[in-house]
Formats: sequence, structure tokens, C-alpha cells
Amino acid sequence: MIRVSALAALIWCGVCGVCCWPQQDSLLIGPGDQVQVQVLEAPELAQTVRVTDDGTVPLLLGGNVKIGGMSAAGADAAIQQALIAGGFVLNPHVNVTLVRSATENVSVMGQVHTPGSYFVSTPRSVVDVLALAGGVTELADRNIMIERHGTKEKVNYFLSNKPSEAFEKNVEVDPGDIVFVPKVDVVYVLGDVYRPGGYAMATNNSKLTVLEAVTLAGSTQPSAVPSHAKLIRKEPDGSYVEIHLPLSDMQKGKRSDMAVAPDDIIYVPFSYIRNMGSGLTTLVSSAASASIYHY
Repeated sequence: MIRVSALAALIWCGVCGVCCWPQQDSLLIGPGDQVQVQVLEAPELAQTVRVTDDGTVPLLLGGNVKIGGMSAAGADAAIQQALIAGGFVLNPHVNVTLVRSATENVSVMGQVHTPGSYFVSTPRSVVDVLALAGGVTELADRNIMIERHGTKEKVNYFLSNKPSEAFEKNVEVDPGDIVFVPKVDVVYVLGDVYRPGGYAMATNNSKLTVLEAVTLAGSTQPSAVPSHAKLIRKEPDGSYVEIHLPLSDMQKGKRSDMAVAPDDIIYVPFSYIRNMGSGLTTLVSSAASASIYHY
């Protein structure tokens, strides 16, 4: 048993300033928090440990003690009781300090260059938080979702391509929040174009037209037959429908351009003969393996 003198106890109170007087802590200890435990009578029991998911800390002596949901002062008392109950220290003076709170991290997931958890001790703008994660990728959707810590409230932020709008309508991210950047929708342009593949609908309004998509693919080649182009569209039930696409008339200004939907497939045939051999199943399969081009 380790005993402590009254003088030593007074010195401990003077140095720590927290263990001998009630603490008015507003921040409660929770799972994932990192705490430092000190025992005046036994310096060898000092340790820095992380609170487990069930709110306990594994002590060097005293076993697992539940301190989740407590203030630092409450944790002091809980560990003191554990040391006394185990017969390890007769009259311990314990000081628990919150070294780092798990809620001081912001999780950034989805289409960012370096997804992960980032230390944020004060509210930061969503642009700042995205910068911590290396910024968004070329496939990032502009509609970013923020989940508030505790309330689970969902807040939407639109990351405009225009800097003035992006900064003007900025949203603050609080410690403990989760930021999710979804993947943008993709449209596929296949056949006799210069760069067949998949293209992200990463415009400021997340919309593309047929002519814009074909332009992103480098436009049609001289051997193409745009008058026999096809649009393959996925239905809500998962099936596909084939639609004649008057691409030639669109290019000549005789027909209005039309909007494309996510996962649409635009096929521009090479020739009448090649067109006959390109059925719906073949085109859908080709789109599934198409490369995504960045622009």
C-alpha cells in the first residue's frame, strides 16, 4: 500500500489545480478520445491511453474502468475508486487529462485525393477541409454532403466551378463532422470518335448535351456516319432502350441539341456495315469497360 502525506497532497493540488477541486468541464470523454492518467502516489502508473468503443480505459493497475460520458473530474473519481477497490493505492489522487478528443477530427470521404481523418479543433470552412484532403478529384460531384456530429443533420454544399460563388456560399465544418464527396455521373461516347470513352458530367450544373459530350470525345471522325448514331439509355428497371439519335442534323443546326442523362451511351457508327454489327448488348458491354477521360 502506498501512503501520501498531507503536504504532498497539497503540493499535488497546487501543481495540477484540478484534482482537489470540482471541475466544470463541458467536454465529456467519449470513445476514441486520448486521455492521460496520472497517480500522485504512484508515478509509475502514469499512462496515455485511448478510450475504447465501450467507453472504458485499460489501466496498468485496476483493470478496465468506464469513464465514457464523464467529465475529467468524474473520470478522476472513477479511477480512484478502482485503485482503492483493488487494494493498489490506499488514498490515491488521480488526475485525468483529455489529451485529444476524437471529435476534433473531421472525416473526409469519397472523391478527394487523400481521404481520411483530419485534426480540426475549431470550425473550418468546407473549402479549407477539402484542401486538407488534397482537393476534389476530376470525378467529384459538385454536390457535397456534410453530416453534423451528434445531430446527424445533413447539410448540402454546392462546390461551384466559379471561385466567387464557391467562397461566397461557403459552409463551416465543425469538429466531428463527416464530409462526403460523391462520384459524379458519367456519360459514354463510343464508336467513330477521336477519343471514345466515359466522360464525367462535371460542369457547373452537372449537365451535358449530346453535342457537348461528342465534343469532349474529340468530335466525330471523317469516316463516321453521325446520321445513324444511337443513344442507349438505362431505364429505371435496369433495362436498356435504344433511341435513334439525329446527330448529323444536330451538328448542322437542323435539330436542337438534347440533354443526356447519367450513364447514357452515345454510339457513332463507322459505316453502315459496322453499324449493323453493333447491337445494344455489345454497346452496353463496351461502355462498362470504357476509360474515364479527364478534361
